[in-house]
Amino acid sequence: MIHAASHYSVYTWKKWEPSNRNLTYKFLGDFPETAKFPAALAFKRWASVTQFTFSEVGGAELSDLTLEFVRGDHGDGLPFDGEGGFLAHAFYPTDGRLHYDLDDKWFYLFINKKGFDLWSLSLHEIGHLLGLQHSTVETAIMYPTFSRGETKDLDQDDIQGIKALYNL
Repeated sequence: MIHAASHYSVYTWKKWEPSNRNLTYKFLGDFPETAKFPAALAFKRWASVTQFTFSEVGGAELSDLTLEFVRGDHGDGLPFDGEGGFLAHAFYPTDGRLHYDLDDKWFYLFINKKGFDLWSLSLHEIGHLLGLQHSTVETAIMYPTFSRGETKDLDQDDIQGIKALYNL
């Protein structure tokens, strides 16, 4: 059953259990150091409007969520298509995987806006990790497309969607 209200959309059965609001995340592979900060900021932004907390773990520690830069066919059934096209994808709870296309050009914090904003795309994909689907509101972070140089933040539609999904 899909619950739709306003313009957001959620699967009511694809969400984290109430007992699991402290999610851990880990960067896998050769995740660029410069990409870790905008991803961590995106987790903080979602934490500011939810009851979730997000903590980075490292090494051999288990984590709820994993973030990784990959290219082409990377074994999850959703191959990337090189520069442009699909930029990133994430799996709904409780899978927890988030992949960015290594072949795309990325930027963050308004630096070199010729690529795609890593913070905005991280916000979008973390929305999927939390259980949100795409929105029809163009200003929403959960809108399905992004343009080069575009930077977005959470919209009221995103906040209403996450609050409806988790009864906040």
